[in-house]
Amino acid sequence: MKIFFKNILSTIIGMVSAVIVIVLLSIGLIAIISSEEDVTVKKNSILKIDLSKKVVERASPNPLDYLSLLNLELDIPLELKEILDNIEKAKSDENIKAIYINTSFVNAGLSKTEEIRNKLLEFKQTGKPIIAYAEVYSQAAYYLASIADKIYLNPEGIVELKGLSVGIMFYKGLLEKLDIEVQIIRHGKFKSAVEPFVLDKMSDANREQMQLLLNSFADNIMDSIANQRGLTLAKVQQHANNLSLENAKKCLELAYVDALLYQDQIDDTLRNLAGAEKLNIISLSKYSKTKADKKEISRNKIAIIYATGEIKSGKGNEQSIGSETIAKAIKQARKDKRVKAIILRINSPGGSALASDVIWRETILAKAEKPLVVSMGDYAASGGYYIACAADSIVANPTTLTGSIGVFGVIPNFSKFYKNKLGITIDTVNTSKYADMGVNRPLSIFEKNKIQKNVETIYTTFITHVGEGRGMSTTAVDEIGQGRIWTGYDAKKIRLIDAYGGLEKAIEIAALLAKVENYRLISLPRKKDPFSELVLEFGNSRTISDIILAKFGFKTDLTKPIEYLLKSDIIQARMPFIMELK
Repeated sequence: MKIFFKNILSTIIGMVSAVIVIVLLSIGLIAIISSEEDVTVKKNSILKIDLSKKVVERASPNPLDYLSLLNLELDIPLELKEILDNIEKAKSDENIKAIYINTSFVNAGLSKTEEIRNKLLEFKQTGKPIIAYAEVYSQAAYYLASIADKIYLNPEGIVELKGLSVGIMFYKGLLEKLDIEVQIIRHGKFKSAVEPFVLDKMSDANREQMQLLLNSFADNIMDSIANQRGLTLAKVQQHANNLSLENAKKCLELAYVDALLYQDQIDDTLRNLAGAEKLNIISLSKYSKTKADKKEISRNKIAIIYATGEIKSGKGNEQSIGSETIAKAIKQARKDKRVKAIILRINSPGGSALASDVIWRETILAKAEKPLVVSMGDYAASGGYYIACAADSIVANPTTLTGSIGVFGVIPNFSKFYKNKLGITIDTVNTSKYADMGVNRPLSIFEKNKIQKNVETIYTTFITHVGEGRGMSTTAVDEIGQGRIWTGYDAKKIRLIDAYGGLEKAIEIAALLAKVENYRLISLPRKKDPFSELVLEFGNSRTISDIILAKFGFKTDLTKPIEYLLKSDIIQARMPFIMELK
């Protein structure tokens, strides 16, 4: 009887879950369809920029990825290129009188924030004003807002200016409690991706590079703020060190804001600025749907290939780089005679060394036929640099993380975990001496030496590829390699990149190398339509409950480093972290 009622209860829960998902899908699809309608910009409108939504390279076409159980709405992120295009469009749009930055927090990486900020500086050259207002400014939000003609703050608000800090989570103690041994084989004294598994704090080499990185980022951010606000770098640094911006009055007194106003006063200010009786504000997402001026469609194309996330073998998506998917996209662009140049847009901390080499090979083939330009986003490090190094030109922002030219191997030993925590023992029969080499026992010295030799071979291949691509000797590459991470600012000095700039700079260089003036942009890999994505989602082996768990947040990001390193290829080229400015 208990089993009967248990089965009935399970069936009811399953049916309820299915109904919830179907309702959410219906809402999502209706929202998608309705969002495609064209929007007309009213006269004397103001374009509002709010970056509290996540800013990504490319949004997933699957509506399930953005459905929320809490508010039954789609929380679709903003695409960087779309933001840049909107600001560009607003420059010549007679109906847009000003830009209004209204964001307390920026949900984007530092390099993406820098690209948007630089685009706003371009907008200022039109003579149209930019106004910024927030109840509170995080450091990233103020860095963005500092370009505004006028910066306003709530009378009870604050500007957060305290400098930068990086906290790295170490898992050695956790693994010891679980009796899991992580066996590490690496090349590069700075290859710190493995440190969280074998240490309980940063090594001296890692602390050194982290301090240099933070100092470079902080100087860039604070100097940019100082230039826009008529302050000196030393003064901004002093204010950060002393936490001088302790309240709104201090922010006004020290010239970080121009006035303390409430929202209704801001509304009046914006209305007067636009010269309209009624305040017309249009969001970025709505402005994206306005009809663009009809232009002659060029037969020439420049292909932007988006490579975002962890590098792995096989297929990928908008959040991960699959070697099969990206190599196919590069080949498609190479074979298309109308594609005159290729831009590989990389936003990746690296991953599988083998998968990186597969993609690298396709970049070599592409470069032999047409110009290949790499545009680096927030980070293009380790495997992310591996797939970049062959390009004709590499473009990065000063705040891009790059380099990390190094290789390591991770082989966990679960034997004590099985025995001491689960009461499981393993006995084996082998046909060869090392047939059971893997995760169920510790590696022998002979086996470690074999893996070390493999790591050294892959590292030599890595620095050889970099040397050939960058016109440097392997010795010179090794000196700046060793797994060390560099900012884009320093990377240019040591010839790892060619120019500072974002995606638009890369497009400009690609057109120049291809010798084309008229062209249109295409994005690869091509996105699937939302309906196809949903069919694939429900057509695989996962149950509805699996989808709910995966899509609606019943997971934690804290264990992602363990998942990445213990479930990926043994030999990896990966950066140890992803840095975000808050």
